[in-house]
Amino acid sequence: MSHEVKLDEKLNLKKDFPIPSFDEWKQLVEKDLKGESFDKKLITKTYEGIDLQPIYTSDDIKDLPQLNTLPGFENYLRGSFAAGFNGRDWEISQEYNQALPEEINDALVHDLKRGLNSINIVLDNPTQLGLDADQSKSGEAGKDGLSISGIRKMLVLFKDIDLSNQPINISGGFSALPFTLLFNAYANETRTSLMNIKGSITSDPYEYLLTKGELPVSFNQIFDEMKLAAELMIKSNSAIKTIGVSGLAFNNSGANAVQELAFTLASAVDYLNEMISRGLNVDDAARRFKFTFGIGSFYFMEAAKLRAARMLWSKILEAFGVNKENRKMFIHCKASEFNQTYFDPYVNMLRTTTEAFSAIVGGADSIHTNPYDESFNPSDNFSRRISRNTQIVLKEESHLDQVIDPAGGSYFVEKLTDDIAKAAWKLFQTVEEKGGMLEAIQSGFVQEEINKTAEARKKDFAKRKSVLVGTNMYANPKEEAVEIKKIDFDAIYKKRVEYIQKYRITGEDKKHKSILSKLQKIADTKSYDMIEDAVEAFIEGASIGEISKSIRASAEKGISVQPLKLFRLAEMFEKIKLAAVNYKSKTGSKPKIFLAVMGPLKQFKARADFSRAFFEVGGFEIIYPNGFNSTDEAVNAAIDSKAQAVVICSTDDTYPELVPPIVKGIKEKSRDIFVILAGYPKDQVEEHKKSGVDDFIYLGADAHKILSTLLNKIITMQ
Repeated sequence: MSHEVKLDEKLNLKKDFPIPSFDEWKQLVEKDLKGESFDKKLITKTYEGIDLQPIYTSDDIKDLPQLNTLPGFENYLRGSFAAGFNGRDWEISQEYNQALPEEINDALVHDLKRGLNSINIVLDNPTQLGLDADQSKSGEAGKDGLSISGIRKMLVLFKDIDLSNQPINISGGFSALPFTLLFNAYANETRTSLMNIKGSITSDPYEYLLTKGELPVSFNQIFDEMKLAAELMIKSNSAIKTIGVSGLAFNNSGANAVQELAFTLASAVDYLNEMISRGLNVDDAARRFKFTFGIGSFYFMEAAKLRAARMLWSKILEAFGVNKENRKMFIHCKASEFNQTYFDPYVNMLRTTTEAFSAIVGGADSIHTNPYDESFNPSDNFSRRISRNTQIVLKEESHLDQVIDPAGGSYFVEKLTDDIAKAAWKLFQTVEEKGGMLEAIQSGFVQEEINKTAEARKKDFAKRKSVLVGTNMYANPKEEAVEIKKIDFDAIYKKRVEYIQKYRITGEDKKHKSILSKLQKIADTKSYDMIEDAVEAFIEGASIGEISKSIRASAEKGISVQPLKLFRLAEMFEKIKLAAVNYKSKTGSKPKIFLAVMGPLKQFKARADFSRAFFEVGGFEIIYPNGFNSTDEAVNAAIDSKAQAVVICSTDDTYPELVPPIVKGIKEKSRDIFVILAGYPKDQVEEHKKSGVDDFIYLGADAHKILSTLLNKIITMQ
């Protein structure tokens, strides 16, 4: 027997399940908050000054003018291409900063067979300065980048690598012209057309100035060189980009997303104006820009930042009269070093994963995912493989390449994108009012603004309002410090000096006379006419130091400014933990904390667990007994433990009775033992201080200050 169920033909889901309004929802939430402020409890204020709402609705985005734009059109908010990553993957552009060409070549040949599809080479500071190794000092050559001077080593660098198979990216420092000329010479020598090579050889003088604090030559000289490098690629019909604009220095010194975006755009406008003033066509110049952004751990903010960046750059170029197709922004992203950690370093893999996710969702064109040990060790095959595989998994298994503008339509991200764009535009206009980015740097405005944000971040991190797992929260007490590999920079320096000095004197006398003649012609020429002579001189055996000296023969001296303070947020807690490790190496044991846990388990457990986690962050050894029924018993056990500090763990109600005898008993037997109270009962604090309590730990306490102060006192008494 069958039963037929008939649905009401007049079923109306909208009527039967009415949609509550935001105000109705808010009233219910406020009721649950039981008198607490909705704004203080549920609205989150970001470092960008943006208020994040607990919920977003269509009303939040209904008036956004860019809401109905399409990918690949108009302001490029939703991506530079209509099909997104379909048929056009983002570049897995891993950085290589080994000191010697043969080392980088070995790594490239290995990695190009294992997922790498875009080469990104970092030059050491002497090479960026246009110096040969023997013109630098020991410890400088090969530090944090490639040391290279001539065409022979270029042949070693790219041995068995077809440059037309993948983009080649080189960061040239304040000026990329010398290396651009060397690269051109290499292409000529190997009969490779620049037309068939993609990528970038970029200069970014503002980034160099802000990180190093000074420039060796004047901006007039630098921008002349920038124009020549761009002109070379334009006349070669090459797609290679020559003007870099990086936000990494801002990002890694603690800037917020709005500051990074605004200051990067302000730098780009300065560079564009300088190129136009030197006669470069505005559309030609616009096509030569490559932007680099750091990607932090707040993935909604980071994805929105990239979307806002494309929209604002398009708006800026429209004002310059650039054709629509040339208003696209090429974005390279690098996972931030700011939140990388030395302790518990494998968590860096997780951080990098969310950061890569943000970059992809935001529409980055190329991405460098940091090897997990990048901040303290030279990367190896394993760490580079894991970092590449992060992107490969996000593409091949998570299929992030199959969705066009994946953040599109999200009330939250659309509104956040608009909020960032408006705030960044306002700050950008402030910089313009100050005379442009260079004036803002020289006056210290940029550094001061970033420092304010950095200090706010440090303060929150010290109080553990912001968390890096394994560093200021959830530390692993059994963890051993990772061995830091020592690089013999003296040996690298000697090897490079010996090579370059032999390189200069090899060959026939006729060749040397030809090189000297060309170097003199370069010194006497300030126009594009020098290009051919420089390229030929490189092919004949000139070094990058010789070419750079000739190019800058009559250049005026550069400027100095207060540099940005680049740092990793974790450093402040890592110093404490490293001090505890050193203490153990000298004394045979870690500094000890004894938990005076009073009463039954339910009475002390919450605060005892909190105390254990609090001090483990500082590398302390925690002695955690089962519980004491009397204060005498707790005092005797504390003294017997040989601990340098005792933390009393119980409840606010029992503290008035427990604290005085425990503190008195401990201090009578050893004045050097520190007594700390777990909790901060405001109405009891002064009495406990009178009893001899040295400090208090609680949620929101300045953990960095408490831990560092305690450890310093223990070390002093050693």
